[in-house]
Amino acid sequence: MAELHSSIVALVSLASGIASNHPAMGQCQLARLRHQGISEEQIAAVIEIARHIRDESAQKLDVAFDEVAYPQGQEGSPSTEQAVTGENCCSSTASGQTCC
Repeated sequence: MAELHSSIVALVSLASGIASNHPAMGQCQLARLRHQGISEEQIAAVIEIARHIRDESAQKLDVAFDEVAYPQGQEGSPSTEQAVTGENCCSSTASGQTCC
């Protein structure tokens, strides 16, 4: 198996920690990335994408739960817009970063 550069490993660890709400909050990875000279703009992009994936996942889980909790036609059932959003493969972040 090919070995990944340590900066790639740190970026992946940072992103997965954020996306999974890991309590360590990626502090070790941030320090390592800065020490390796990774730009603040690149770090910010990774953080934005990871947060977007985390938030999108939570929204999709909410839609799936609402579909079970509130069958169509019942008060409080998810809107069509929510259901469509929940079906998307992926979307861009607020600043236009792609997560795919």
